[in-house]
Order: sequence, then structure tokens, then C-alpha cells
Amino acid sequence: MSVVSSVCCYCGTGCGVLIEADAGKITGVRGDPAHPANRGKLCTKGATLALSAAASGRALYPELRVDRTAPRQRVGWDTALDHVAEKFRAVIQEHGRDAVAFYISGQLTTEAYYVFNKLAKGLIGTNNVDTNSRLCMSSAVAGYKVTLGADSPPGCYDDIDHAGTIFIAGSNTAYAHPILFRRIEAARKANPDLKLVVVDPRRTDTAAEADLHLAILPGTDVALYHAMLNVMLWEDLLDREAIAAHTEGWEALRDQVRDYTPEKMAPICGVAAADIVQAARWFAAGPTLSLYCQGLNQSSCGVDKNAALINLHLATGEIGKPGAAPLSLTGQPNAMGGREVGGLANLLSAHRDLADPEHRAEVARLWGVDAVPATPGKTAVEMFEAVRRGEIKAIWIACTNPAQSLPDQRLVHDALQAAECVVVQEAFADTETVAFADVLLPAASWGEQDGTMTNSERCISRVHAAVPPPGEARADWVIATEVAHRLMPGEGARLFPYDSAEAVFNEHRETTRGRDLDITGLSYALLDQAPQQWPFPEGASVGQPRLYADGVYPTASGRAHFHAVPYRPVAEAIDARYPLHLNTGRLRDQWHAMSRTGRDARLFAHADTPLLSMATRDMELRRLNPGDLVRVKSRRGDVVVAVEASESLRPGQCFLPMHWGARFMGGLGINALTLPTFDAMSKQPELKHAAVQVAKAELPWRMAALAVGDGAKLLDAVQPLLRACDYAAAGLAGRERDVLTLHLAHTQPLPDGLLAALDTALGLDDPLAVMHYQDSPRGISKRVRVESGKVVAARLTGETAAFDWLRDVIVEGVDAASLRNWMLAPVARPPAGGAGRGRIVCNCLNVAEPDIVAAIAAGAGLAALQATLKCGTECGSCVPELKRLLAGNRAAA
Repeated sequence: MSVVSSVCCYCGTGCGVLIEADAGKITGVRGDPAHPANRGKLCTKGATLALSAAASGRALYPELRVDRTAPRQRVGWDTALDHVAEKFRAVIQEHGRDAVAFYISGQLTTEAYYVFNKLAKGLIGTNNVDTNSRLCMSSAVAGYKVTLGADSPPGCYDDIDHAGTIFIAGSNTAYAHPILFRRIEAARKANPDLKLVVVDPRRTDTAAEADLHLAILPGTDVALYHAMLNVMLWEDLLDREAIAAHTEGWEALRDQVRDYTPEKMAPICGVAAADIVQAARWFAAGPTLSLYCQGLNQSSCGVDKNAALINLHLATGEIGKPGAAPLSLTGQPNAMGGREVGGLANLLSAHRDLADPEHRAEVARLWGVDAVPATPGKTAVEMFEAVRRGEIKAIWIACTNPAQSLPDQRLVHDALQAAECVVVQEAFADTETVAFADVLLPAASWGEQDGTMTNSERCISRVHAAVPPPGEARADWVIATEVAHRLMPGEGARLFPYDSAEAVFNEHRETTRGRDLDITGLSYALLDQAPQQWPFPEGASVGQPRLYADGVYPTASGRAHFHAVPYRPVAEAIDARYPLHLNTGRLRDQWHAMSRTGRDARLFAHADTPLLSMATRDMELRRLNPGDLVRVKSRRGDVVVAVEASESLRPGQCFLPMHWGARFMGGLGINALTLPTFDAMSKQPELKHAAVQVAKAELPWRMAALAVGDGAKLLDAVQPLLRACDYAAAGLAGRERDVLTLHLAHTQPLPDGLLAALDTALGLDDPLAVMHYQDSPRGISKRVRVESGKVVAARLTGETAAFDWLRDVIVEGVDAASLRNWMLAPVARPPAGGAGRGRIVCNCLNVAEPDIVAAIAAGAGLAALQATLKCGTECGSCVPELKRLLAGNRAAA
């Protein structure tokens, strides 16, 4: 067995991992105790990486179709790459360079990002290269630049240990960045005086831990921060020396916020004036570390929100010293690396601006090309709008899933159908976007390729291959390089001479010389010893954990800029037709479009189906009960999901997790609801908010199914049913083996052919091996298959009461002998009055909520739960929920 160090491929925390491999297969993953980001800890997602790596559904061979009406066929690499090059060349010759585009990913290595950027802007001569980081971090980028002068996050994770106040805004850190939240918990334990302030419309697990939760109304962040600055102004809580010596634009901001009194802003923000005052005082007392994410970024005024928060740091001098910094939490593992190489439509290598002619000339000289195009490229939403209009004819999509993740999914699907050529470079063959691919290029995935990635605190880590890619999959940078050689022979070979990822890194490194992110002192050899923070110029011995300690900023004047803008509301207001605010966000155990986490049955245990969370009052007004199916409709589309009551929301608001796409539910997924309106500066869309209506969905025909088998293949098998029903939810369950879970509802029974195909796929079509019950007049049909004394598959049509306990029987591998008489009965509980296992709270150790509640009822506190049930003792992601269960059950008692 071999052990290789690398980096987790999920969020931007950048946790170090040790990958265990044997006989060409990844067999285990554990946290790297030597890595500074996580010190050996992993969240539920990172801890199960070996399971997702072993799952099926990979893209193994190049595939191609020349006729949209025909399926893709397996071809050799030469055929596939020649076709891509020929198609792009033909489009460029007929329609111009800007008729092609690249949509890439914050999950790529920095080296792959660099090659794609150079391929588009240097070889082809188009700036139409953008990334899913546009959906994630572009407002944070612009917020840093408009205030501090460069996209250089000034703080580091160690600031958590030095802060007097931690101010979390627009981030459910306990879910989205759980390892950082573990550090916050540890810091609060070590320093009981540390204050935690959380700004979030919902009372999330993060907000529940706060000393002060500012439950703002959606989109009112700027009003809140201006009101806090108003308090600081009138109570003289400012660092006037720092303002005078190191900033400019203060007078305009000061004059603007004079009218933003806490009393005036309280009804706008939905926060008590006294709480605004308290937040301002704690912030100014410092040292203050701000941590923020999509609640600020995914907005039509996201740059203003980011900048208004940074204004508070500049006004109080809370920057550049231990414990004091605005630190944006990156959503993807290498969104920072992509920003470093200029992997956005408006950027160039090493944080250079496309609009600056000197910067364009510098990059052209470094690359050895005549010029870099000056015309700004299309950003994410603009790109797909241009594809739909026919302006962009060919699009190359790498390592991302826009047919699930972009807003206004109808627009995206229409665009992909309209394109002349869609190239998808992907590790997984079953994503929503792959269905549109004319060419599928199989890519190496996590654990299979070398390179580097940069996390939220500017820390560069080495990514190592532990195993070779499966089938004929290749590293991302290799694929792009091969096309460059074919697209423009001679010139392509000259500009792309790389024979290793290290060769790409070395070229990228040289582009940073003299820039704010200078890494000319780094090498693969040095990074193999330990991760390093930039800047790390040639001759340096260590990186720089904190920036701007000297008060000098990378602006023309050397001073930071205050950003004076008025508050603007959300882009889409609620009205009589669409009266509810919809907030979108993350689940604890899933990530982004579930292309990887959706292969691991364990990660469905905490939340296994899409659920709309609503305030109890809103449910009562609509005569809804928990578990009812509802149609959620926006001005762009609709979805049908089950509803749950939630105490985390105030009336008038509702919440849907962003992860669920068409592979796991009916319709086009959650982003059928979201709107493509974006920030004028950052071009980041307002994915966090939409105005919606909610009404009960009357769907009398119901069906549920379960089956043991290969999870990816079972999910493939049920896709036709998901497309055929008004309501559909498919997922996985189990720990030692995959169990498909499927719920369907429709206005009328499905055609017999679809049900027969399902029975065949689930092994329920053999009448001799299957128990079955048929009541045709009532529309009830049930089938259960037992093998070797265990239930392995079931379909319940017309009456589905037994689904939950049958699922537990299959998952737990319970002996079926004593249950045979009950399996086809309309009973919601298993025999002998059992209640089933219930929802899993601790995924690491498989501890269910009923067991935790029973222990609490018997008098257990947190320490006792951890000692007896062991929940919360591994990754710790469930600790906030354990505390919530303790508080709730004690209150009920």
C-alpha cells in the first residue's frame, strides 16, 4: 500500500489529505496532520472521498457524435481531439474568434486553469473563457479590488485564534466550511470572551452558536453595514489615524452613512436597532475577523455588500494585524488558483486587468504572442445567453456542470441545444451537462493528477496523483495542450511545450514576478515539503500570512479606498403573485451539483431528498402539513418538492438547498427557479434569492421503490421516470452497500411500459422470485424481492406507507423471515411497534436522531452523548446539531 499527500477536492478550506492506494485503487483517505489548513481533521465529505473515488459512473473513453439525433460512440483520442480542433478551427474561420468559448471550473488545478486561459486568450485570441467561480467568488474579487486594490485576501486562518470578534456574514460556515468552524469552536473554548456575530436571514446551525444573530431580511446587508458604521461614527469608535494615513474617500462615505441610523435601518433590515448598535461596538472593539461567502457574493449588488463590510475594517483599523481582516471563504478548492492565472473573462495572468493595455502587453510578451485581445469576454450568464442567440457557436465545458448550477436552467438548456458543438471534458459520464455533449473527453479526477491548488488564505498546496486515471482518462492540462497542438500546428507546439504539470507551474510562476502574488520563490520541491502562502518572492524564506500590516495598499496612491454606495434591494421583489422570499444554500453533507458526493450513499443519510423549508405560519396559511408535496414557482420555472416546517425561518421566507438537479429530482432542478440578473461590476448572478409562490401539488398517484445495487447505474435506470413525473426524488441510502431510494407522484398512473422497465432494472420482474400484491381496482401494486433471507428490492405503487421501514430493513440487512407477512401490508411502522432508525445525525459513526433524543431524555448532555454514542467525536460536523437537539428537547421538557 502507498500513501500520498494531496488536497481535498471540495470547498476552499483546502484541507490536506493522505490518500492510501493499493493495486491502482484508492482504498482510504484521512486528514493530513501536517497540513496547516486542517491539522488532520476532515468533514464528512472529505472523510468519504475514498468511497466516491471507488464509485462507478466515470467517463472512461472519448465519445463523439456528428449527428445530434444519434447517440455518441466511443472513439480513439486522436479522432476526438482532431474533431474538436477541426470544429473550433472551422467556427473561427467562418464566424471569428469570439464565436468559440470556454467554460471551466474552480475545481481544476492551477496548471490546467493556466493552460485553458492561454489556449483561449493567447492562441485563439478570444477572452471568452470564464469559470463557475463567476457564480461563487467574483463579487469577492471585485470587492477586494475596489477597496484594497488587489484580489489578495489579507488574513489567514490563524486569525481565528487571535480575534476578539468573529463576524460571519452570509455563510452557514458550520455546513459550508465545517473544518474552519471547528477552529472557531476551539477558539471560543480557549477564549470565552471571543464574540461571535452571525448575519444570516436563517437561524442556521452557525447562527444558533452566535452571541448575536442578526437575522436580516434578504439582501439588506449594505443597509446593515452602513448602519453599523453610523454607530461607529457617532460613538467615535473609529481609528481616525488609520483613516487619515492609509485611506481615501472617507468623506463621501461618512456623509452617506449619516442618514443610515440604526432606527431608520431597523425596519429595512428586520433587525432591532439595539442589536445593530451592539454589533457595531463589538466589531469596533476588535480584533475583528470577518468571514463571508455566498450570502454577500451571489447578489445583484454583491460588490457593494463586500465593499461595505470591508469599509468597516478600514474605518476601525481592523486589518493587517493578528485577528483582524476581511477574509472571504472560497466555495471551491481552487477558485483562488483560477483567479491567480486570470481564468476569468475580464482578467489576465497574475491578477492583471484585461482592460489595462500595459497589462495586456506584459502578458503578450510573457506568452510570446503578438497581442492579447482587448475586447472583454463573455462572463458565465452572458456566455450562455450568447450561445442561445447563436453568437457563440462552439463551447468547451471542463470540470463543471452548468446544466445544473447556472441560474434560469431553461435558458441554459436552450443554449446547449442551440450550440453547433458542445465539448464536455468531464470525469463523470452521468452529469446533467454530459447529456448535451457532442464530444465527451474523459478527464482524470481527484487523486489521479498532479498540480497545485490555492485555498482561501492564499496557501498553495501540492496535489499529487495516488493512482492512474481509469480507462483512457487524461489530465485536464494534457487534453487542452493536445488540442492546442492540433488547432494551430507549429504555433500550438511553440506556445504549449509542456511535458509535465511542473513545466506549466514554472511558466505560471514567472508571470507573477513583481506582482502582488509573486511566487517566484516557490517550486514543486519546496511545496512538496509543506504548503506555502503567497506572496513568496524569489529570495524569501517564508510566505506572508497577513497583508497590509504597513498600511500600504496596491493602489495608485498606496491608500485603500472607501466604497460609498447606497443600499439597493434584491433584484426581484416579492409581490401578490410571488409573495415569498426564496433563499438557496447548502446542505451539510453534499457539495455543489453532487457530481461526486451524489455517488456516496452515506452522504444522503442526513438529508436524502429535496425539501422546501417554510415557517409554520406560512404553511398554516396554505393548509400545508409536513411531508405534503408543493409546487414552488418563480417567474422562470417551477419544481415540485416536499415541504417541512422550520423554526429557522421567519414568515415570508423559505429555503431550498442548491444541490438538487435533474439527476436527482423531477424537472430541471432547483435552479429552474433562480434568476440570471447579475452584479454590474462582478457579473455574479443573484443565485441566493428569488421571489416565489408555493401551493399544494395535488398528485394522487404515488409510487416508491428501493433496490440494492450499483448506485450510479440504478440512478441511470430511473432517469426516464424522473422525467415523466410531476414529482420525483431519487437518491441513495446505506453504508456497506448502495440502496436506491425513489419517490414518484403524478396526476395519473404512469404507462405500464415505464413500470415494467423499472421492474426489470430493479430485478422485480421475475414472478417466481418476487412477492407481489395486485389490487387493480384501487390502483395498488406491490413487489418485494428477497434473496438469501434479505430484502434486496421493493416497489410500492398506489400505497407507500411501508417505505421508511422497508428502507431501514434493506439498509441494515435485517433478516426477512419474520417480516414476510408484513412487507406487502399498508403499515407505516415495522412489526412489534418499532419506529425505524430515523434520520442520521452523525454520519461518521451512523448515529440516528431517535437514539440521540432518547439519550437526552435520559439526562445526557453533550459530553455524555459523545462518550456513549460517540456522535460528534470524529469530524465534528454534527456538533452544532447535537447542541440544537439538546436545547430543543430540554425546552420541550
